[in-house]
Formats: sequence, C-alpha cells, structure tokens
Amino acid sequence: MAGTPNSLLARFLIWRARHLTQRQFVLILSVVVGFLTGLVAVFLKNSTHFIQGLVTSDYLTEYYNPFYFAFPIIGILITVLIRRILKGTKVGEGVPNTLFAISRKNGIMPSAQMFSHMITSIFTVGFGGSVGLEGPSVGTGAAIGSNLGRLMHINYKSRILLISCAAAGAIASIFNAPIAAIIFTIEIFSLDLTFGSLIPLLLASASGAVTSIFIQGGDYLFHYKSIAPFSVKEVPFYILLGVLTAFVSVYFNRLYFYVDGFFSRINKPGVRIIVGGGLLGLLIFLIPPLYGEGYETINHLLNGNLDQVVERSFLYDYLTSEYLVLALLIGLVLFKGFATTFTLGAGGVGGVFAPSLFIGASFGFVFARFLNELNWVTLSSTNYALVGMAGLMAGVLHAPLTAVFMIAEITGGYELFIPLMLVSAISFLVTRKLMPHSVYTMQLARRGDILTHNKDQVILTLLTIDRVLEKDFKKVNPDMSLGELVKVVSSSRRNLFPVVDAEGKLVGVLTLDDFRNIMFDQSIYETTFVSQLMNPAPAIIEKKENMSSVMEKFQSTGAWNLPVTEDGRYLGFVSKSKLFSVYRRKLLEFSE
Repeated sequence: MAGTPNSLLARFLIWRARHLTQRQFVLILSVVVGFLTGLVAVFLKNSTHFIQGLVTSDYLTEYYNPFYFAFPIIGILITVLIRRILKGTKVGEGVPNTLFAISRKNGIMPSAQMFSHMITSIFTVGFGGSVGLEGPSVGTGAAIGSNLGRLMHINYKSRILLISCAAAGAIASIFNAPIAAIIFTIEIFSLDLTFGSLIPLLLASASGAVTSIFIQGGDYLFHYKSIAPFSVKEVPFYILLGVLTAFVSVYFNRLYFYVDGFFSRINKPGVRIIVGGGLLGLLIFLIPPLYGEGYETINHLLNGNLDQVVERSFLYDYLTSEYLVLALLIGLVLFKGFATTFTLGAGGVGGVFAPSLFIGASFGFVFARFLNELNWVTLSSTNYALVGMAGLMAGVLHAPLTAVFMIAEITGGYELFIPLMLVSAISFLVTRKLMPHSVYTMQLARRGDILTHNKDQVILTLLTIDRVLEKDFKKVNPDMSLGELVKVVSSSRRNLFPVVDAEGKLVGVLTLDDFRNIMFDQSIYETTFVSQLMNPAPAIIEKKENMSSVMEKFQSTGAWNLPVTEDGRYLGFVSKSKLFSVYRRKLLEFSE
C-alpha cells in the first residue's frame, strides 16, 4: 500500500519508524484527523446553508410557495443520482455505518465514503430534507480516519482510535462543544477511556473545534436572551418532563424503524423518491418549520418568538388563541419524526441528531407554555426547551452524558446542570427499559454487530466464525460400513467424525466412544453401518451466527465441539479450546 521502496510515502514511513514511536505517531495523526474533520464540518454547514439560502429566498418562496413541496423531491433526486454516479455506493446513516465498520470490518471503511456522505447530504438537507448534518460529518470523518490509518500502516486498535478521534473532531466542529464531543464518542462508540485513548481524543476534539472557530468564529449554535435560575420547587416538573421526553423518544425510535421497514419493502428507487419525497414536501408545505435541520426554529423557540415559528403556516390567520398555537407546536413534535423518516426512506442522506434536538426543544417549550396557560405555575419556556433537548437526546441516542454536556456547552447554559442531569437520567432510564437499543444501534444489535462497554461482549462481537472454524475432521458417509469406518479412524488424528451425505449435508456426528467397544469385532464389519452408530449433533451452529449465540449453545449443551453448517452443508467444527484460545489472543490485542 505504501508503494515502491523509493516512494515519498515509503520513505516517510521508514523515517517515522526510526524516529517516532507508535503512540507519538498516533498523537500526531489525531491532530491531523481533527483538522480534516473540522474542515469537512465547516464545508458541510456552509454549503448546505448556501443552498438553503437560495431555495428559501424571498423571491423563490413567494413565487414557488404553492409548489414548495417539490424542493425536497429535487434534493433527494439529486442525492440518488449522485449515488448512481458513485456506482451504487451505499451511503446510509453515518454513525451506524461507522459502528458496523468497527465491529465487523476491522475498522476498514471504503475510500468512497470519504466524500459520499458529504456530497449527498448537502443536497438532501439543502433542499429541505428534514435531517441533520452530524451523521454525515461523523461518517465522512470516520472514513478519513480509517483510510489514513490504513495508509500509514497503523494497527487495528490505533485505527479504531483514529475513527473515534474523527467522530470527536466532527461533533466538536459542528457544535463548538469539544468536551461533549469526547463524551459522545465514548458513549456511542463504546470506547474504553484510558490514558492512551483520552489524549488523542482531546487533541482531535480541540483541533476540530479550533478549525471551526478559526474559519467562522466561536459563536454558539443556539442563542437565547436569558435563562431563569434553577429552583428546587421545579424538580417535580423536571421529573415529569424526563418521563414524557422518554415516551416521545420511544415514539420517535419506533416510528423511525416502522417507516424504514415500509420503505425497505419498496424495491423501485423511483417509487421511493416519489412517495417519500412527496410526503415530505407536503409536510413542509403544511408545516414550514419542518424544513431542513430546524436550528432556526429552535432559536425562535428559545427566545419565545412564536410568530416567526408559525408565520409561514397556511393556518397562521386562524391561530387566534394560545392553545391553537400550542397545538401547532405539538404538530412539530409529532410530525418531525415523519419528516425525518420520509427523507431517509426516500433515499436522502442525513442524521437523526438534529431532529432529536428539534423535537426536544419543541416539546419542552410546549410543556412549559401549557402549564403556564393553566395558571398553576410560572415556568421559563427557554429553560424547558433547553432541558427538553437533553431529554430527547438522552432517550433517542441513549447518550445521557452527551446530552448534559452538549446542551450546557452549545448554549453556555451551565446554570441548568442539575435539571439537565435529572431529565437526561430519567429519560435514558425509562427509554432504555422500553427500548434496550438506541436509534443508532437497533438494527446492528438485532444482528449481534454492536459493541458495548462490556469488554467480554466486545471481544465476542469482534470474533467471527471463520476465525475459530476447524476443518481437519475426517468426513464419513452414513452408508459406510464399520470396516470402512475403522480404516478412516486409523488415519485420523481426531476422535470426532461428521456424518455427511452425498450432497454435503450434515446428517449426524460420530465419536470414537460410540463404537469403541465393537471396532475390533470383524464379524460385524460388513453388517454394521455408520447410520446405525451416529447420533444427532447436540446443537448446530450456522455460519452467519454471532459469537454470543455460539457461546450460549456451548453453555446449554455442555458440548466441547459443535458442527458448523451453511444452508445445511457441513463446513467444519468449532471447539471450546480453539474458541477460548482465539478469544484470549483477541483480548490481549484489544487491551494493549
């Protein structure tokens, strides 16, 4: 990969090996990755907002307003065409793709993903796709980290660390929140927090944030006039908000997977574009704040500017009471999830980070204003909108610590630390009880491809059947006589024999103990057959199974060896000894 011995890269790698340790080199690469992902995030934001500025300009919105639903279809169509130009490169959602690459691809990501997420998401979100840019930023940065690691010939563990550094740099750059970016990486990527991993994360996160600040200033993403001091008397309301944001999180997650399943059954891309893009455009036409990421709407809510939130709605002239306005805002909570899933289902590219913040801010605002209208209490709608964002983030992403520090950093609202912690913890606990996996990890978890903070589980996830499969077993046929079987035994180093028919299908297993007492009785050599001696396997391992399932089968059967098949065809055996040996080597490699 480094090219000829005299190439510039090869000479650099030789120099690096002589003058820099692996740890020193990784520290340098973490800064480079942070800088590159910072550039990616800035480019993504500015390019998307440029397109949004053109599409939503006064001239276009006045001239095309009756046909405003067409813009999302155009954006998604451009996205799909770009993917075709990239020869069908699967883009997907940035964070799940990265998690899958870590757990199943040894941290190796296709080089095309260094730009495919970025280019496609610009047109998706720019033309009104109701998703965020955080996922594509993380996906692009992770691909950069992966390919840079491969180019520089660093090992698996360092490559995973570079991918994590890229994620931290991307989040730090987008939100100007370097601490939350590190916590996000640790929570979402299940990265072990050690001295060896913390310093590269700090450098990458700081590098991404500095790059963004240098190019476009250090302004916060969200702005508000003031927040009210925390009062202990409001603790019951924050507890209630935590529970309710958990229910909203479960609603969003289940809706996400239900609509995703609906679109996955539509085989024709053109139909998906028309159905998904048309429904998305209709929603945006009826409820304009659903357009794009929605950060402008969040800022209006934080400052109590309701008129600017609802002014473009066709219902604006009929909103004569506060309750009708609140009903429209509840529509934002309910329909943002539809808008997001329609965008992704139709073929758009983006993430769910921004929609989570949007729904959380809308729900927290409605919660406070509704209670205020009942004249029970006077609550700050700004406070509850901010804390609502943390509640949704903790519930949807299963990242409570990220939620606390993210909202505190991007708003400068450190005065709200106690309610942020309270609501995030409650939302996470309730959501986790109802849905064990986050929107990022649900599909991966169903296949056993997700990493966790449980190191034993991580090692099992990283192992594959191919790593532990043993094939040096002598196969026997069920029609084989005892005399023929004895000849096979004499040339075998094993005392276990798979019984396989003429089509290669496993029909049973045979151990030496099954015929040891008769194997020297020549009088029955021609009248006794394998089919009479064999036994069914205590359990059969399918090649596509994950290692957690394999371990459960070993524990439930008490067997020492289990056969592996693929569509019924015999492939080999997995033994406990080989499994534990490979497990130990992987554990040492992972824990270095």
